[in-house]
Amino acid sequence: MNHNHIPEESLNVFTIANIVEESRKLWVHCSALYVITISACILLFHEYKYISRKRLAHVTGYPPNPGLFTVLVRSIPRFDNELLDDTIRNFFVNYHGSSYLSHQMIFRKGHFQKFVDRAERAYRRFVRVRLSVSERNGRSSMSRCGVCGVRASSFQLYRNKFIEAKKSDLTNPEVVEAQKNCPGALVFFKTRYAAVVASRVFQSSNPMLWVTDLAPEPRDVYWSNLWIPYRQIWLRKLATLAASIVFMFVFIVPVAFVQSMMQLEQLKRMFPSLTGLLNKSFFARVITGYLPSVTLLLSLYTVPPLMMLFSSIEGSISRSGRKRSGCLKILFFNIWNVFFVNVLSGSVLNQLNVFSRPKDMPTMLAELVPKQATFFITYVLTSGWASLCSEILQVFNLVYNFFSRFVCCCHRQNKEYVYSFPYHTEVPKVLLFNLLGFTFSIMAPLILPFLLVYFCLGYLVYRNQILNVYYPKYEMGGKLWPVMHNAIVFSLVLTQVIALGVFTIKRSPVTAGFTILLLVGTVLFNEYCRHRFSRIFEAYSAQDVIELDRDDEQSGRMQEIHQHLLDAYSQTPPGEGSSRGGSQVPIELIMEDPAQEASESSQELCDTVQEVSGAIHDHDHVVEDKAHSV
Repeated sequence: MNHNHIPEESLNVFTIANIVEESRKLWVHCSALYVITISACILLFHEYKYISRKRLAHVTGYPPNPGLFTVLVRSIPRFDNELLDDTIRNFFVNYHGSSYLSHQMIFRKGHFQKFVDRAERAYRRFVRVRLSVSERNGRSSMSRCGVCGVRASSFQLYRNKFIEAKKSDLTNPEVVEAQKNCPGALVFFKTRYAAVVASRVFQSSNPMLWVTDLAPEPRDVYWSNLWIPYRQIWLRKLATLAASIVFMFVFIVPVAFVQSMMQLEQLKRMFPSLTGLLNKSFFARVITGYLPSVTLLLSLYTVPPLMMLFSSIEGSISRSGRKRSGCLKILFFNIWNVFFVNVLSGSVLNQLNVFSRPKDMPTMLAELVPKQATFFITYVLTSGWASLCSEILQVFNLVYNFFSRFVCCCHRQNKEYVYSFPYHTEVPKVLLFNLLGFTFSIMAPLILPFLLVYFCLGYLVYRNQILNVYYPKYEMGGKLWPVMHNAIVFSLVLTQVIALGVFTIKRSPVTAGFTILLLVGTVLFNEYCRHRFSRIFEAYSAQDVIELDRDDEQSGRMQEIHQHLLDAYSQTPPGEGSSRGGSQVPIELIMEDPAQEASESSQELCDTVQEVSGAIHDHDHVVEDKAHSV
């Protein structure tokens, strides 16, 4: 074909649709498909191997993760003649006597939990006074409350006795009622191996009783979901799955409207009053070229909050699990609504007719994908490049800060609060651009320079944001990488299916046969990676955890780890006695501002001290009597 005016031609002349049937140039596209697939598989293998090593280093690293010693127990049977605390203790002493260490019951926020939180805050205030004064005279004095001359170790000993005494006060009606409403417990084991084994095996012949899971790390626990009864979990997952699917199909309506905006004749029929404006070439190009992508981008902002709500309703016990579930939902939503629905047709009825003839899917995609190159190039510009600028400027946070401080007059915000990286929105976006890059690489290669610019800028932007802006509130241990690996392999398979349809339409059976071989090889590669690496992200090996236990026992660190376990998990909300971002800092090392402490009139602290001061004096008298007798 001779093109005298290349700039005025449609972008279809730069796609594979411009190649005539039975052309030998199709071998160039087939060879490019082989080069792209083999290169991607090699890179995926080495990346999977590298991240697997990083995950093993995270598991075996120091400081030790308290979650490897802890098991979350739910669906605990109730007995009328025995409190739940005793039921848990007797069960694990009976069946895990050699490895059971202790347990911590999980309570919904009520009078008992509020009392424990007040006691913890009071204890931290005492520790602040003890540590600040001991630097001057080497002794702990608490003149503010009239208690003096107490040794540092004696107060810690009393604190443990005081808290345990309150928790085990079985004659207290509030304690009894709180234990009746207890949804589960955290059970601590002496070794990692014992905790891993206990979390993987059934504790009862009835799988719905004594359900065990390895607990997340303390910062990762999603406390508000632990009260959900275990028998509701499967029902919640089915309900959220159904709601997500319904929302995906309902969202076809705005996507169909976006597609109708790309067709000038339909716009003239829908809005007759704009006919004069649409006849002008400049406005016609803006409305049909740029405006659809902007409209789709704005409508997509409603998806992440809703999908994260669905993930919370599911009942995930960890924040990372909730975010991973939200990431999967948003990824499926983007692939279906942004790619397939936009590609297949601009009509809702035509999109739904695809399911009536699935065998024609490769042919339909081969015909329609090259025609949507213009739309997706614009989408990369609006959603890709513009999102990177927004990420650098933090527009949403700036607007939110402005309204909260100057419009809503909310002055009580925490100045030290920082955001964590939004994996649930950024990972699906990057994977969607990967999908566009692979599928259009041999169909419409003109999109590749725009994607190259996006990924180069994205590397610089995200690296800066992760290192200098966002704060990691918890560790996911690389659990998002299998999601990314599977999504990239799916993109490769989809590219090969579309190429198979193109070669079939172009009547090139030899290249179609080579594409089938490549498709089978990609599937086999994914199966090998799944058996070789994916289990590392799902479970722990006995070799690793036993070697860690032996090293800790030989070095004498195991006793210190056991002591830290008792204070590792706290249901105290962020901001009430927790360190910045909920980091794993022992309670004894958390100190508050002395100036702020002096300005506060803590009636709560004084009431607590008055309640316990008698017991402290009794403890000191016992120690002095023992000293005199010696």
